[in-house]
Amino acid sequence: MNDLGNKIRQKRIDLGLNISDLADKSGLSPSLISQVERNKVTPSINNVVKIATALNSTMAEFFEEEDAKFSLKRKGTRNVAFTENNEKKYEFLAPIHGRKIESILITLNQFYNPDDELISHLGEESGYVLKGSMIVNLNGEKHTLHEGDSIYFSSDVPHMYESYDDKECISIWSMTPPSW
Repeated sequence: MNDLGNKIRQKRIDLGLNISDLADKSGLSPSLISQVERNKVTPSINNVVKIATALNSTMAEFFEEEDAKFSLKRKGTRNVAFTENNEKKYEFLAPIHGRKIESILITLNQFYNPDDELISHLGEESGYVLKGSMIVNLNGEKHTLHEGDSIYFSSDVPHMYESYDDKECISIWSMTPPSW
């Protein structure tokens, strides 16, 4: 994540955009774009999606450059992204650039923001709860998953992962096509 701002800046420059152009296209403030590009703030995942979309890109372009046929990711060496307030941690179990499927270990840390937006995108998702409990909100219908439960849904249904209680929840998710 330390190089995220530099990659965003370079992509913006390559497209011949100034900070105001990117702010207009992304719906974010020029001040926030500037701070992100200078690595002064870490943007929320939703804001990275907005920036990537405005730059006609994917989030994968900003997180990883690897394009090998084989990859081994050891514990502690995987790419990690956090949402604001560190309430959600996304740990990428495999390379996220140039793949047909992505696998993510998601940790929910005792925090739920009721203002989080439901998201939708092309593809399919499948998740399995390793530890704790979580809620999967599918277009306003909330499904509680406990340790050992799994779920599948079409990603074009507006969705969001939420904390169930004040305990940590760890789950593994597979998504296709990759949305990062």
